[in-house]
Amino acid sequence: MPAEQFHEWLRREGRIVVVGASLAGLRAAETLRAEGFTGSLTMIGDEPYEPYDRPPLSKAVLLGMSAPDRTDLPRRREIDATWRLGVAATGLDLAGHRVRLADGDEVPYDRLLIATGVRARPWPKEEEAQLDGVFTLRTRDDAVRLHRRLKAGPRRVFVIGAGFTGSEIASACRHQGIAVTVAERADAPLVGALGGVIGSVAAELHRDNGVDLRTGVMVTGLEGDSVGRVRAAHLSDGSVVDTDVVVVSLGATRNTEWLADSGLGAGPRGIACDAGCRAFDFRGIVTDDVYVAGDVARSPHALFGYQFLSLEHWGNAVAQAEVAAHNMISASADRRPHLWVPAFWSAQFGVNIKSVGVPTMGEEIMITQGSLAERRFVGVYGYRGRVIAAVSFDNTRWLEFYEGQIERGAPFPVEYPTMDRRPEGRKPVPADFPDPSLPTHGATVTLSGYSPADRRLVFTPARH
Repeated sequence: MPAEQFHEWLRREGRIVVVGASLAGLRAAETLRAEGFTGSLTMIGDEPYEPYDRPPLSKAVLLGMSAPDRTDLPRRREIDATWRLGVAATGLDLAGHRVRLADGDEVPYDRLLIATGVRARPWPKEEEAQLDGVFTLRTRDDAVRLHRRLKAGPRRVFVIGAGFTGSEIASACRHQGIAVTVAERADAPLVGALGGVIGSVAAELHRDNGVDLRTGVMVTGLEGDSVGRVRAAHLSDGSVVDTDVVVVSLGATRNTEWLADSGLGAGPRGIACDAGCRAFDFRGIVTDDVYVAGDVARSPHALFGYQFLSLEHWGNAVAQAEVAAHNMISASADRRPHLWVPAFWSAQFGVNIKSVGVPTMGEEIMITQGSLAERRFVGVYGYRGRVIAAVSFDNTRWLEFYEGQIERGAPFPVEYPTMDRRPEGRKPVPADFPDPSLPTHGATVTLSGYSPADRRLVFTPARH
């Protein structure tokens, strides 16, 4: 088949399989149809539901402002797909172009998009994790179960982990007048994502809203009663917290186990792919018929030193899915890179927190607008003399400006004489991220070295 004819067939025909009935999977499918793909499209998902929106689960759903079954993602267009829901992918035959399913079936493909995302990391002690009253929060079913228990009026909720999700859960509990204790092994909430300077503000926010915040401690065990209900949490400082609901918020695990022995460059940190979303095999050689998008992807970014980034961001999932879908049905000369600037938001204790860029790369931070004391500010992060990220608390109007500064590689420290600066923002201070070798909860960007195949490389921020 002549090359031109082959590319036209590639664009219009064939079989595309999407593993992951997720936000990324849905937006990719819609983009495929919008750009003229008329072939067979199969959507595979391990949950029994069509794609739904996850951010409301820890916000509006727990607050009772939205029902879990009202979180379906809006459709941009019809996708005319075959849906295989409630059945997980269990293996991939790269040479045979087939996806193996848990029910024993196999689905053939000409091109494959992997958008399997992440799952909540469970409590590691399985017997304790099975106690009645111990929850995680990632899926719609998780939200239904936890919402019911909160409506029943527990004596106290105990949250393990003060990342974004853990903090949002604590906020929802306090909004409903429920006593809540939060345990975090770092020195403050959100330090893994935003550093210690911002973490100290988050800690004050928790405590001022009535949260019993315990930092610098680990949970050593969960105790059950005689009928298998959780009754207490034991901490490393020797204290015991009586509770009848425990929410485990220890971060996420990327759904890559089903790709073991597949030959792809997949592991605990995600699936390595190039800037055009094409997956690498385990030798670091790019494939041309397997693509990756969303939380499970691990791709280099030109704006951030070509670090391989894993981004747990809603907007990234959409943008990356659109790029992957476009490239799947395009000739090589027409493909485009995924260069979305990471952006993230959270709502907790009445405060709107938003960030752009990659704060976890920041060596220093300076407050350029507002005041930490008033919890209404913008903080700008610097890395090797350039602006790398910005975060705002109830002050989003400057973030678009800083997104442009990140894209241009603007110098840091910033020098804008007309800016609303208070004494605390006149000079940069260390961003105070924890030692990257120590796990923390809540980072939404993972930096994982430069090589798609060498899993030993770990990015370590410079210290001055």
